[in-house]
Amino acid sequence: MPEIKPRKTLFNPELRRRGIYVLPNLFTTAALFCGFFAIVKAMSGSFEQAAVAIFVAMVLDGLDGRVARMTRTQSAFGAEYDSLSDMVSFGVAPALVTYAWALKDMGRLGWIAAFIYCAGAALRLARFNTTLEVMDRRYFQGLPSPAAAAVVAGFLWVMIDKNVEVEDVRWLACGLVIFAGISMVTNIRFYSFKDFNLRRSVPFMFVVAIALGFAVVSYEPPVALFGLFVAYALSGYILALTRTIRSRTSPPPAA
Repeated sequence: MPEIKPRKTLFNPELRRRGIYVLPNLFTTAALFCGFFAIVKAMSGSFEQAAVAIFVAMVLDGLDGRVARMTRTQSAFGAEYDSLSDMVSFGVAPALVTYAWALKDMGRLGWIAAFIYCAGAALRLARFNTTLEVMDRRYFQGLPSPAAAAVVAGFLWVMIDKNVEVEDVRWLACGLVIFAGISMVTNIRFYSFKDFNLRRSVPFMFVVAIALGFAVVSYEPPVALFGLFVAYALSGYILALTRTIRSRTSPPPAA
């Protein structure tokens, strides 16, 4: 008579649910909250607070992965949760905040521009998750969604801080949103800074440069942050153009 194996049920110890790590997912949840908070503030017309919330979400998003690696609490759940949080904070929130601020009075073009950005963020995150095992960790393929969100939110923050009327920069905002959305799905490579080792010794002047950088950002945060991320967004295109020029001007290999 064949042996009857015990049926696995929800009460079987073999199917006991695994817990999730609190610390890294706490940072991810905080980033998700900031993205949701930005949308809520945009609905009430507090656009400057919405832009700041997106930047805070970016800082928290940079911390959750590092905390998980430092404490050895990486998990598949955390990776998926982080992607969903990124989609809200750096995909949906910047698109809706900018739409409510400058694009809603542009009619069909306004919501199409916002959708291009939102779709670009979704495609960027999906491609990142599916090519993570084969991609060069030194570079991102396409503009990272947090950097794209910083460009869009930074522009809004600067315009409000400088008391610029939204009617004067409506078309510029539209073009910037479309540029950020398309940049996320291009094949342009952007430096990831993931090979930067914080435990490695550096020259003294490097620490001085960091201190000066903090001073510049603290003096004029909107302008400094917006300029920094615009420079990063353009760096990929500049490097790609430089590589193209070098490949065309370099002599052919000897036969």
